[in-house]
Amino acid sequence: MSASTTRSAVEEAPSTANPPIDVSIVIPARNEAAYLRGGLSSITALDTDYEYEVIVVDGASTDDTRAIAREYNATVVEEDGSSIAVARNLGASHADGEWLVFIDADTRVQADYLTEMLGFVEREGLAAASSRCRMTGPLRAKLMEGTINQLFPRLASPVLPGFNCVVHHRAFDEVGGFPDVPNEDTAFSRRLGRQYPTAYHPDILVTSSGRRIAADGLTGTLWHYLRLDAGRLQSSRS
Repeated sequence: MSASTTRSAVEEAPSTANPPIDVSIVIPARNEAAYLRGGLSSITALDTDYEYEVIVVDGASTDDTRAIAREYNATVVEEDGSSIAVARNLGASHADGEWLVFIDADTRVQADYLTEMLGFVEREGLAAASSRCRMTGPLRAKLMEGTINQLFPRLASPVLPGFNCVVHHRAFDEVGGFPDVPNEDTAFSRRLGRQYPTAYHPDILVTSSGRRIAADGLTGTLWHYLRLDAGRLQSSRS
C-alpha cells in the first residue's frame, strides 16, 4: 500500500485514531550533543504531509545526547555503543514506518527532503535511494563528496551512505539490515542491490560533516566498487 493510500485511509478513520507512521527516521548517536540539535532542528523544519517518527539510538553517551533527543520528542533507544551497524539495526527494529530513513547526527536535511525522496522512490518503483551531499571539513571530505555525487550513482548497485539512506522497511528486513562489518553501508548497499532496484535522487542535497572520513575507508570503498563495476563503467563511456 502506498503512503498516499495510507493517508487517505487515515482521513476516513475516526478522529480519535492515531495516524499510521509513513516514515521512521533513525539516527545513531554517541556523544553527539555538539551536532544532534542541528540535525533534529532540520527534521523539525520538514515541510511534508508524511507522518513520521524520529528514533535516536543512543550508544552509551556521557554527554547531553539523550536529553537533546528528548527535547525534540524523539524516541530514545539505548544501545551499548558496540557499532553503528548494530545501532541502526536496533533503531529499525523499534520503527513503525513503512519507510526507514537513516541519517547521522550531523546530517542536515532540506525542508522538502521527505516529500521529494518518498515521491522519488514511489514514482521510480525503488526499494531504496540516496541523494547528493555537501560535506564540510578537510580536503579528503571534499574528495568523498565528489565520490558520492559523481561515482556512486553510476554504479550498478549504488552505494547508499548510512548518513543519507531511504529504504523500504520490508526490503531492509529481508536482506538482514546493515552487516556488522567495516564500511557497513557499502556492504548493505551491495546486498540490497542484488535483490532490489536502488538509485540516487538527482536534485536533493543533504549536508553532513566530513569529520569521520578516513583515507583508508575512502580508498577501500573506491577500490571495491571500481573493481566490481569496471566493465560497466568502461562500456558506458564508449
